[in-house]
Amino acid sequence: MRRTRVVSVFVAAWLAMSGCDKAASDDTVNARTAAGAGSQGASGAFASGGINWIPCAAEYGTCTFSGSARVLYGTPTLHAIKIFDRQARCDNSVFDDPAPGVEKHCWYASSGAVKIPPVALDGASSNAKPGAKPGAKPGAKRAALVSVAEPDATDTPPMRCSAPSPAVAAKDSGDAIEADTPGSDGTRMFALDVPVRVAITTRAKTADTVEWRIRDAWNAVKASGRFPVQARPGTYTLACTSGAAGYFSVGASLVSGKSVLPMRGTRPAGIATFGVLPDVASALPPVTYAHPDQHRFGGQGAAYLKPGEDCCSGDGYRPLYTDLGLTWVNDNRNWYMTEEKGPNTFNASADNLSAFFKPGDLLRLIQLDGIPAWASPTKERTHSWAPVSLDAYSAYMKRVGEESNTVRKTWFPRQTHNYYQVTWEPDYEGGLPWKDTDANLVALYKATHDAIHAGDPNAVVMGLTLSNLASNAKWLRRLAPLGIGKYLDGVSAHGYYDVGTSPSHPPERFDADPSTSAKAMPAMMRDLRRAMTESVKPGAKLFVTETGVSYDIGSKYGPNSPNWNVLYAQGAVVSRAHLILLGEGADVSFVFYSADIPNETGYGVFFDLVNPQGGFGQKQISPKPAAMAVAAMTRIIDGTTTLGYVNGTPKGVYAYAFQRLNGGKVVTALWTHDNAVWPGANGFDAAHAVNYSLPVDAPTKSGSVTVFDMMGNASAVQYSDGRVPLVLTEAPVYVVSDNADMMRANVTKPAGYVGQ
Repeated sequence: MRRTRVVSVFVAAWLAMSGCDKAASDDTVNARTAAGAGSQGASGAFASGGINWIPCAAEYGTCTFSGSARVLYGTPTLHAIKIFDRQARCDNSVFDDPAPGVEKHCWYASSGAVKIPPVALDGASSNAKPGAKPGAKPGAKRAALVSVAEPDATDTPPMRCSAPSPAVAAKDSGDAIEADTPGSDGTRMFALDVPVRVAITTRAKTADTVEWRIRDAWNAVKASGRFPVQARPGTYTLACTSGAAGYFSVGASLVSGKSVLPMRGTRPAGIATFGVLPDVASALPPVTYAHPDQHRFGGQGAAYLKPGEDCCSGDGYRPLYTDLGLTWVNDNRNWYMTEEKGPNTFNASADNLSAFFKPGDLLRLIQLDGIPAWASPTKERTHSWAPVSLDAYSAYMKRVGEESNTVRKTWFPRQTHNYYQVTWEPDYEGGLPWKDTDANLVALYKATHDAIHAGDPNAVVMGLTLSNLASNAKWLRRLAPLGIGKYLDGVSAHGYYDVGTSPSHPPERFDADPSTSAKAMPAMMRDLRRAMTESVKPGAKLFVTETGVSYDIGSKYGPNSPNWNVLYAQGAVVSRAHLILLGEGADVSFVFYSADIPNETGYGVFFDLVNPQGGFGQKQISPKPAAMAVAAMTRIIDGTTTLGYVNGTPKGVYAYAFQRLNGGKVVTALWTHDNAVWPGANGFDAAHAVNYSLPVDAPTKSGSVTVFDMMGNASAVQYSDGRVPLVLTEAPVYVVSDNADMMRANVTKPAGYVGQ
């Protein structure tokens, strides 16, 4: 691995935001403008969004009304909205603070009662009041325990949570308050519509109150409440069911004790996280794969999540990869690993295949890089020099080919090829630089290609696997006169595109200026595809075998880092990077890295819950928004062939079309990017949006398409005159349509791309 980074000027801005911009992102709709709104301190009636809002209480008072109603708290321009029965406490403990430093009030919607689905509370319906103490205020218990936010800008259903279970005794030792979601397969990811147990453990010194809330990736509160706790260790469990997929963070605090959830490993203080996996089958039925090597996603990094497993025995890829939808995994046949002590010690006839590959649902990318010390001209293990004897090297590679051919026939009989990666990031400025001559590098590839093919007639030998996308095209062209193309059946590359692939350095940031657009990821990929057509055989595969997005350079793991805004931005940029790679003609793209690791701050799509600086082979992880965005992307894009980028999009709009295998539906991934707001003065703007109408059918046609958000939540959108109106943000959406012929006529196919 090689990472070259520069210090970001935005780190200080992020740290300043660690408390979150609640006015921009809290419970629900934080309207920046409102029709008829007065000054921020106004407390009279006003109209907004077709609703008349009636004043009912000043801050810290109680708003009362008949039946169930929407209650707006804050100011006419900065506010949060929730639904309550009969009354609502008008303060930050219920709504958070949508307008910090400003006098706030409450209004209720004059449209009257709203219908609220029943929510069980202590075994009763939300409307039942059995057992209420004399004098208890009607509806107070429901409002306190299960206040559910209205649908927010993400337009996904709220989460329904039960009242907490009676306390179960907990260990005396531990933090004042903790939270977790037991019952998953170890990933802390759950199926859609399956209750998630949110266990909150307290060790209060005196009787206290827990205030809790669950937020999504956009920081919108999906459920919240309060409950009393005793002055002894106990665990209280909420049963929460989400109608929406995605990332969720649990925040919980002791009101009097002023305690919040502690930092766990690389996960910051104040939150515990879990995910709800999407189900896209209603719009995109499962694909039938003629060959398993049609799968398009791989990954790096393992986590040993099953009971009794430790690093690095057992299966570190299930359930992690199967839940995420990742298929390709690195499998080491590196000479310096298998014959570290001397020649002819690798037995090609033995069963060398790791047990986790034998179920057949994970595929091998066979790693060949590295020379053992005994075969090296430097007498040290090396990636930088050709071996002393190419004959010895060739003899080893022939045995690797023979073994892999047997493995494929035995364990992967429907797979068409074995795929081999010869070198790993030989960039001159990288950690494994090639220091030998160009001629010797090409000779190494010739020896590898000929020997592997002698043992494995169905081999695909790939290289050069430089870390920077642009370097891969440059090296192919430089080595072309020496014949490198004759020894490559495909191209492997790593997908790093900038000095620091981070939320502040997204893959599109150089696109805004024509003088720098060649340095943006889309242009780099187009140049790499052109270089392949110039020097490699037609139809050659392109595997991008590592691409990750870190936190910004200079970031550190800590109690306040990262905040929600950074996590949201990382998830969006991870999705966009892999969608660009696949949309511009990569056959396969690998996600880097499974969970946070040392010295590479934030690359994981999961938090490491044990090691404060990250580790390897983790036992305890919890998802970031990036993990859930990956889970949605794989379910929607795997099993497709790339059609190309959509022609004629306005500057700043990105759109890539794919078609499901076997003549299936068209999926178009779209988003917008604007350097002015990403990042802007207040961080990464999740609300910035542009209008765009995507052609999905013939100009005379009208109908409906399914649109999935970044987390895999579906909605139906009507189109007319063949175009569907969309509101695009920096988070990708996926449009599912039927007219493949129309889309093919409106895209540019990547140069030399053949497809799955």
